[in-house]
Amino acid sequence: MKTTASFKFFALAFITLIFSSCLTVETKEYTFTFTGENSGKLTIRYINILSVMDEEKDVTAEDFAEILERYIDGNQIAEDFPGATNIKTRLYEANGQLCGEATMDFPSLSAARLYQYDKNSPLMMSISAAFDSETYISSNGSYGNDYMPVVFWPAGSKSLTVTTSVSAPDETSLSLVEEFRKWKSSK
Repeated sequence: MKTTASFKFFALAFITLIFSSCLTVETKEYTFTFTGENSGKLTIRYINILSVMDEEKDVTAEDFAEILERYIDGNQIAEDFPGATNIKTRLYEANGQLCGEATMDFPSLSAARLYQYDKNSPLMMSISAAFDSETYISSNGSYGNDYMPVVFWPAGSKSLTVTTSVSAPDETSLSLVEEFRKWKSSK
């Protein structure tokens, strides 16, 4: 009985840890550069990475540790983009905000989360299939609409760009730039 109670406690603690992440980002910028017929390089820039207070509690240290563990030292990007190779991640400060960048090579359109029915059809990216409940802001393609949140580019396009909004900062948002500065100075 004691073992079952201990197991339940640890399972609950583990589940709470997994679902307690309070990370968000203000905007994301995607740049797809084709180097082959359906292959190329994808760069994703995360602009203004933020921590969201957890029941009025500052969890910036925990959230920054999660970024390091899952995204910088971990394999979260590889899990999000199966098939991508040569994945590199970095954090940097710009305009007083914490930003991140992930670059990767993609051997196929599906590895970059793009679609093309055939070689004469437009290239497509579904905004609704993005990870963070993203909202379309702009692109160098044509956006369907809110009912068909897909960006289209002419067949043969060599460079695709999309900017999305994830979360507007509010009174519960806390910058992670100070945690980044502490981490960077300790390296």
